[in-house]
Amino acid sequence: MTTVLLTGFEPFGGDGSNPSGAAVRVVAQRWTGPEILITEVLPVTFAGAAGRLRELLAAHRPDVVVAAGLAGGRRAVGVERVAVNLIDARIPDNAGLQPIDEPSAEDAPVAHFSTLPVKGIVRALDEAGIPAEVSHSAGTFVCNHLFFTTMNSVPAGVRAGFIHVPWSDEDGPAPGEPSLPLGAIVRALEVVIRTTLTGAVDVAIRGGALH
Repeated sequence: MTTVLLTGFEPFGGDGSNPSGAAVRVVAQRWTGPEILITEVLPVTFAGAAGRLRELLAAHRPDVVVAAGLAGGRRAVGVERVAVNLIDARIPDNAGLQPIDEPSAEDAPVAHFSTLPVKGIVRALDEAGIPAEVSHSAGTFVCNHLFFTTMNSVPAGVRAGFIHVPWSDEDGPAPGEPSLPLGAIVRALEVVIRTTLTGAVDVAIRGGALH
C-alpha cells in the first residue's frame, strides 16, 4: 500500500494562524484514499520540525512526502525546486532561536533538488484554476530547513518536496496582502499529491526565472 506523508506548520512570528497547517488538517479529514495518508502539523522550530520529520519517516516509511508552509506575500502556490543547506533566520523560531549562517546538516551537499514533478504540479494547479509557480528559493528559515532535512533524509526512490502557500482569505491578511481561499489551498495540496502519485516523469515546460 502506498503511503503519503503530508505536513504543515503551526503559526509563527506572532500570527494567530497558519494556512499550511489548517489546510493539512482539512485534507486529512476528507481523504478517501486509496493510499494511506499520514498528516502532521509541525512546530516552527528548527530542531522540533526536523526531529519530528525524521521520526515520521522512520515510523511510516512513506513513498511520497509533501511538506507545506506559509510564504506570506506570495500570490501563488509556490512549488519549490531547490533546498539549500543554509539557516539564516531573519526572525527567531518559536523556541526563540535565531541561527545565523549555519548549515542545516553538517557534511551534506550544498543543495538538494525536489523529487516531486515540480513543473507537472504547476501545470496541474493551473488547470485546476489555482495560481501556481515554480519557485527557486524556499528562503532560509524553518521551511527551507525542513525541505533540506527531508531531501537529505529520504531514501532513494521516495518522491519528496516542499510547497509554499499564500495567506488564506480566512486568516484576515493585512490590507493589500495577497491571499487565496482556504478551500483553494486545500485543493492545491490534494492536486500536488495526486499529480505526484500519477506523474512518474516531470513535464518539459518553461519554469525558469531571470532573477
